[in-house]
Amino acid sequence: MNLSEPEREQLVSMTRSRTVGAAYARRAKLILMLEDGDSRDTVMERLGCDSRYISRWSKRFMTERLAGMYARHPGRAPKQPVAKLEARVLNYTLKRKPADGSTHWSTRKLAAELGDVSSSAIQRIWSKHGVQPHRLKRHMISNDPDFETKAADVIGLYLNPPAHAVVFCVDEKTAIQALDRKDRMLPLAPGRAESHDFESVVSQRQSVGTA
Repeated sequence: MNLSEPEREQLVSMTRSRTVGAAYARRAKLILMLEDGDSRDTVMERLGCDSRYISRWSKRFMTERLAGMYARHPGRAPKQPVAKLEARVLNYTLKRKPADGSTHWSTRKLAAELGDVSSSAIQRIWSKHGVQPHRLKRHMISNDPDFETKAADVIGLYLNPPAHAVVFCVDEKTAIQALDRKDRMLPLAPGRAESHDFESVVSQRQSVGTA
């Protein structure tokens, strides 16, 4: 079941509560026993149930867990179908940007935007589909037929610099600032992080000092 610590605490609390219905407490005990690795025979003996009960409520728990509804409404069906929920979360993640100008969504920020989905449910959906908004990769595109040879020469300076020499690499600075990427950005997608080209279009302004 791979329960998180908050989920386990919630289930244990349900089994000990005097206000939670007996049916809910029984289901909580079932999930905890499965998490602890108890066999089906052991579960059936201790809970006085059959294998259909185990299958039904373990699957129900996983469905409601994905929708982020179990902790708030144990035993109830999700408010919206799982597939519809996933599509909604992925659409926001991949096609929209936070209104506050942030570069990417966090689980809490997206949960606040959607209003009826928990941050833990969003995290599970992202993990299921391999979506990682916080990650950023770089790529290089070149049509130069001699690119590999030139790249090897540059890399060689770092791996084996000339004797008594110092190798400098200059990126953005006051007089050399990146204005835009040379090639298009590859957007975030399931199983792929957002990727930016290494090369930039830069402005070169000459600094004038005063004595």
